[in-house]
Amino acid sequence: MDKLYRHQRYIYDFTRKYYLFGRDRLIRELDLGPGERLVEVGCGTARNLIAIARRYPDAQLFGVDASQEMLKTAAKAIRRAGLEKRIRLAHGYAEALTPALFGETEPFDRAVFSYSLSMIPDWEQALTAAAKALSPSGRIHVVDFGDLTGLGRAGRAILLGWLRFFHVAPRAELLHTLEHSSGKSLRLLPGRYAFLLAAAPGEFI
Repeated sequence: MDKLYRHQRYIYDFTRKYYLFGRDRLIRELDLGPGERLVEVGCGTARNLIAIARRYPDAQLFGVDASQEMLKTAAKAIRRAGLEKRIRLAHGYAEALTPALFGETEPFDRAVFSYSLSMIPDWEQALTAAAKALSPSGRIHVVDFGDLTGLGRAGRAILLGWLRFFHVAPRAELLHTLEHSSGKSLRLLPGRYAFLLAAAPGEFI
């Protein structure tokens, strides 16, 4: 991960805004209450965490990422935004997420995966770990690539080939499972390009 992002981290936010759709919609729909604790799994440059902190000023925010290089960029962005006291970062793997990564014992209320499940090798274990790290009333929020079938055969093949260059693999099997179990909590973007989910872990794990 560090090799991949050592140089990309400087242009990551500028380039990703053109194809990582649905992130701001997810943030708007979080509806975080005062004092609620949210962890972003695969927080990258902290772009989302900073936006969440500004929209929900009373929330407690945490971010974990497998790349030390990305965390360097995230820490700088958080300092520039004056949010060091609001957002805490930790280096670690999604599959091993616990509050203890941050020296905490209290569970999280929300876990966010923003285009990270498609980059986590053992994405099923990542979801399981997130579920275990949540309070009984906690919820998991996901925005990620769909199965892309609405783009046509050629369009889908081109996009999948391009995504593989960045070690991204859309989790079509997850989407298909969600479509049979999540009901109204699942939303698809046009072309089945991406999906958004807000659900209790028990709805799909």
